Amino acid sequence: MSKQQKGAHADENLEHVESALSKTEHFIEENQNILTTVALVVIAIVAGYYGLSKLYFQPLENNAQKQIFYAQQYFEQDSFKLALNGDGINPGFIEIMDEYGSTKAGKLSAFYVGVSNLHLGNFDEAISYLGDFSTDDEMIAATAAGAMGDAYMELGQTEKAISQYKKAASFKNSLTAPTYLMKLGVAYEAANNKDEAVKAYTTIKDEYKTSTEARQIDKYITRAELK
Repeated sequence: MSKQQKGAHADENLEHVESALSKTEHFIEENQNILTTVALVVIAIVAGYYGLSKLYFQPLENNAQKQIFYAQQYFEQDSFKLALNGDGINPGFIEIMDEYGSTKAGKLSAFYVGVSNLHLGNFDEAISYLGDFSTDDEMIAATAAGAMGDAYMELGQTEKAISQYKKAASFKNSLTAPTYLMKLGVAYEAANNKDEAVKAYTTIKDEYKTSTEARQIDKYITRAELK
């Protein structure tokens, strides 16, 4: 390409750029009011969210954390009725769940309500609350699924219990997985599925050798194999 052609090509590109800039400036001039309004709306949304978070949600979360403390103390003492309903001064998990449902403490209260009902023998209520509960914490998620499995076992719904125990054991946590694999094996035995029972017990033996369950797992494997 000659110098003259290169120069002409460069001039043509410059004209395109200038044309585009001109159109952009023209658009801004014609829509200045709209663009300003949009910018102000965005600023208002950001500021409003920040203010709502700082002035409403954070204090609500802090208050919920304070309220749940006493209920958790009763739960750890196996005083499940007081944990659920409160002691007349401090609220229980049910009230906290209803009043602070949008907070982490309020959502966690649903888990406690489910497990407390399990311990009190209210198995349908336990399943209802735990079924609606969700969390990103794998240990709590495993415990919730396992508790649902316990409730289903108490109701004689073995297949549903197996499904929940499998879910609980799927979280590869050395603190919870061996427990729910053991329960899974027992549930499989109750369902006369010895092969799956042996499989669950063997997983404990192979993958969780240092767990408490692993110390006595051979006798469970033998029992299942002899059935």
